[in-house]
Amino acid sequence: MALRGGIEEALKNALKAKAADEVSTLRMMRAAIQQRDIENRGAGKPPASDEDVLQVLAKMVKQREESAAAFEAGKRPELAAKERGEIAVIRNFMPKQMDEAEIRVAAQAAVSETGAASMKDMGKVIARLREKHAGQMDFGKASAIVKSLLG
Repeated sequence: MALRGGIEEALKNALKAKAADEVSTLRMMRAAIQQRDIENRGAGKPPASDEDVLQVLAKMVKQREESAAAFEAGKRPELAAKERGEIAVIRNFMPKQMDEAEIRVAAQAAVSETGAASMKDMGKVIARLREKHAGQMDFGKASAIVKSLLG
């Protein structure tokens, strides 16, 4: 629950500093987390944990990266810049992202830990990576690396 407190504190500070773009992004983050809480409540689960919050934030970053790419392709650089600004605010609350070399090392470790030998075992490897490195890696890249290791 430390992430929630950090987001609330950052929101208070942004409101005091009258940083409108940051306030908007922080409120969006808070709303997405509250939405996850509501979904969990409906499923009879407890409120979102820090791990759940990291998943929500990672999803938000991915959505904004896709939007920024679409705006760039549509010749709307000002909207792409706005999306990238939101990404920067969201990433302040996420752990450092792993680069490709670090993902490869983690994937190799997960393959050896799970005893994966073929593509049939890919799900076990990805599950292990999600368990150990939630919010720290791009699982699209990780998936491609695991495929190359198992293929």
